[in-house]
Amino acid sequence: MHSPIIRPAEPHEYDEVGRVWMESWVSTGLAEASNFLLANLRARVRHEIEYGWSLYVADDDGTFAAMLALHLPDKYLDQLFVAPEYQGKGIGRQLLAFTRQQLPDEIWLRCVRENGKAWRWYEREGFVYEKEEVASATGYMMKYYRWKKEGTIR
Repeated sequence: MHSPIIRPAEPHEYDEVGRVWMESWVSTGLAEASNFLLANLRARVRHEIEYGWSLYVADDDGTFAAMLALHLPDKYLDQLFVAPEYQGKGIGRQLLAFTRQQLPDEIWLRCVRENGKAWRWYEREGFVYEKEEVASATGYMMKYYRWKKEGTIR
């Protein structure tokens, strides 16, 4: 399998990004697919773009294998979701390498505490647990992580 190309998402692709996001989120077992969830995620994509997201897709010859949302001014990896049929194929690691190119010194992220697969993966990738906090928008308990390039000072 060749590696998908990571590229900026185009505005006409935002609905498809929302679909990939929903399918990946549902694959965690923390939610069920619904038209309501899909509509909310699609609306959130547009909202977050207005407030500074840099949105990327992993494009596998026209099929979106994953979505990645960064908030560069805050050194924040906001969303990384791999479509279920692409999970376990190294695409998450490819997106994380891309993120480290965009944010070479420090990266912050958070993930839902109950999504153990995600936070254990981030820990294996060198992220260090910082704190837990309830997300006011969703009510989920979030685990916050930070990665720092070796030799950088806080």
